[in-house]
Amino acid sequence: MSTIVVVYELDKPVPARPSPEIQGGEERHVRKVHAAPTAPGEPAATGPRTLCGKDTFAMETGPSTAEDGGTPWYPAQYASVVCPDCDAVIET
Repeated sequence: MSTIVVVYELDKPVPARPSPEIQGGEERHVRKVHAAPTAPGEPAATGPRTLCGKDTFAMETGPSTAEDGGTPWYPAQYASVVCPDCDAVIET
């Protein structure tokens, strides 16, 4: 059983409120959800590349999960944006 880390590929920051008069923070939306192996010797850290080969440097780290074959490796609310390549690697 391997441990993977969920990582989020985010869109570029956009203003949380469209009006320039209202000050607000920036909101970023999840573009794709990827899976990455943990870093060697650091089970809580993300490795340098996702399972589909993308660089994880600019991605936001999510939860670590064990590949057990019984439950999805990604959070259910992001099922529509799961990377199909990462998902295929996990399913094999």
